[in-house]
Amino acid sequence: MSGEENKATLLELGAVEPLTKLLTHEDKIVRRNATMILGILTSNNDVRKLLRKLDVMSSVIARLNPEEEVVIHEFASLCLANMSVEFTGKVQVFEHGGLEPLIRLLRSPDPDVKKNSIESIYNLAQDFECRAALQKLNAIPPVLDLLKSEYPIIQLLALKTLDVMTKSKESQAMLRDNQGLDQLINILETKDLDDLHIEALSVVANCLEDMDTMMLIQRTGALQKLLAFAESSTVPDIQKNAAKAIAKAAYYSENRKLFHEQEVERCLVSLLGSESDGTKIAASHAISAMCQDTGSKEFFNTQGIPELVHLLRSDNEEVREAAGLALAYATTCSPVNANATAEAEGIKPLINTLSSKRDGAVANAATVLTSMAMQEPLREAMQSHELMQALIGPLGSANTLVQSRVALAVAAMAFDVEARTELRNQGGLEPLVELLHSKNDEVRRSASQAVMVCANDELTATELCKLGALDILEEINLSVSRKNIISEAAYKKLLNNNLSLKYSQTGYLSSNDIISDGFYDYGRINAGTKLLPLKELCLQEPGHRRAVLLINNKSFYASLSMEDKSSDMSYGRSISSSSSLRRASKEKPKKNSSRFSTGFGSPTDLKSEPTSGRNTVLSKSATKEKGPKKGRGKREEEKMREEKEVLATPKLAGEGGPEKEWYPPPDPGFCIYVYEVTKSILPMTNIKEQIEALAKLWLIELALAALWFEESMAVHGMR
Repeated sequence: MSGEENKATLLELGAVEPLTKLLTHEDKIVRRNATMILGILTSNNDVRKLLRKLDVMSSVIARLNPEEEVVIHEFASLCLANMSVEFTGKVQVFEHGGLEPLIRLLRSPDPDVKKNSIESIYNLAQDFECRAALQKLNAIPPVLDLLKSEYPIIQLLALKTLDVMTKSKESQAMLRDNQGLDQLINILETKDLDDLHIEALSVVANCLEDMDTMMLIQRTGALQKLLAFAESSTVPDIQKNAAKAIAKAAYYSENRKLFHEQEVERCLVSLLGSESDGTKIAASHAISAMCQDTGSKEFFNTQGIPELVHLLRSDNEEVREAAGLALAYATTCSPVNANATAEAEGIKPLINTLSSKRDGAVANAATVLTSMAMQEPLREAMQSHELMQALIGPLGSANTLVQSRVALAVAAMAFDVEARTELRNQGGLEPLVELLHSKNDEVRRSASQAVMVCANDELTATELCKLGALDILEEINLSVSRKNIISEAAYKKLLNNNLSLKYSQTGYLSSNDIISDGFYDYGRINAGTKLLPLKELCLQEPGHRRAVLLINNKSFYASLSMEDKSSDMSYGRSISSSSSLRRASKEKPKKNSSRFSTGFGSPTDLKSEPTSGRNTVLSKSATKEKGPKKGRGKREEEKMREEKEVLATPKLAGEGGPEKEWYPPPDPGFCIYVYEVTKSILPMTNIKEQIEALAKLWLIELALAALWFEESMAVHGMR
């Protein structure tokens, strides 16, 4: 009858349904035999399926009444133990009130009844709703009593049930109040019960999350016994569960303090040397939790970090990930531990981990490298191992945690010029800019920080702008929900390294913005309008818009000394008038043209211009003419001459052929002007006198600029 073939035969013969009707028969013997047969048959999966459809659960549970015989209790509880394996069976047992009679039977004098009842309760406890009901029915005390049983299977099932039940704070307190911890510690101290140690440790791990329980264990000396037991045991699963117990409890700050007082760190470092990968992982997780305590971080500086670095070379990727997590916690806000990691030769294995297939391992390695990169000597050491190149690949990960952590690592490394250059040359800017599009707030923030740091040099900032970083950041900062302080700072940083664009967008430059050769005033542009590069502007056909003003203090006539140029001002001015690359074909000649200061709005601020169609580039001195006003005929003649000179200028500027490098138009007149100002002001020793002299020169230029603007308006009929 107990054979699987016989059970299947009875099912095929249709014996199950008639048997269910006999469960409620008036004759005790008939009820007993029917219950026994069904209890045995329910070990068959197909029988259980049929019984769930027949809805016989209420009849089975009724057989648990105290009036029934012990044998009926035994096989009815066996039936429930088998039926409660599947979720549907759990629901039926719970809904028909099966918990209460099962708890009552835990105190039965018959061991088989106890075994079947606790097994049923263990199966039911897997469901959250059933666990809550068990707590209300005060199931902890009778389950604890089973730990005293002389039958190991009953003790084991009791421990497994307690492990599930003590997930909640209320059950942990209930176990503590019923002296359950003493029983658990006694089991751990009894060598003959070593087959129960793993489950007992698991229950203790749950209870250590409760602060009152933790203090009780420390006060009674049980904590020290627990640590000694974990360190001395040679059973891998026991070591693993002990480490898990510490890890669970260590996530609470009060528990970490108690653990630190008991020198739990020494035990954890010892467990890192276990031959079991599971123990190494559990110990690494416990160290991660303990590293949230400052005292523990200091301990791991001398012991623990070398062992963790060694685990980074493990063949098991999960071990490497756990070790990386522990190092991430150990080195965060701890320069000493970051140095210790480098001294333990951790740089190379950390960089190798960046190519791991596990996202967690990559994120952890990036976090450690970020902490190490906060120190310049370590940055240099990491860069010698081509770290920046290794970070480019993970930037393209689909995992948001990896994206965020790697972007922060790029930000930390990009403080050095060499690192920024490598990132730019290896194509790392493109995936970095792409992260600015992320819908994840943390990723956008980290990417913005990396962009902000990378924008410290003009070449990288220019490349970032070409890739659209400025436009993306501008769009982000227009959104209330997406912008953040770092995205705004990154946008300003890019603008500060692109003063031409900043001036065109804002219309002003601050005192900290020092313009250099190559700065040009295109005029004001609207939000979202792209500023064309100077070379593209120079290559455009002449139009009716006003000239783009260029600052270029590099003298084209390098063979001439500054003294020669200053002694022949008229010669210099006449040369500068032809140094413009092009003049607007529809624009009439200007009289008394002059420069304007970048400290004030450009002439385009006084007269609103459309934001497209500007294609004329003038050097500063080309806007300044010397001498009395000329007649109309003379102006037309000069215009024709200038247009011929314009066509020849690109060749002078280096555009004679496609192989030659392009250079912006020269401006000898401006060079002379800067030289004159410098020569007249620098000899003055009094700062006040220097300021006054500079102001007078500036006022003269401002007056000439105003006159130029007024006459320009008149020429265009816009007065």
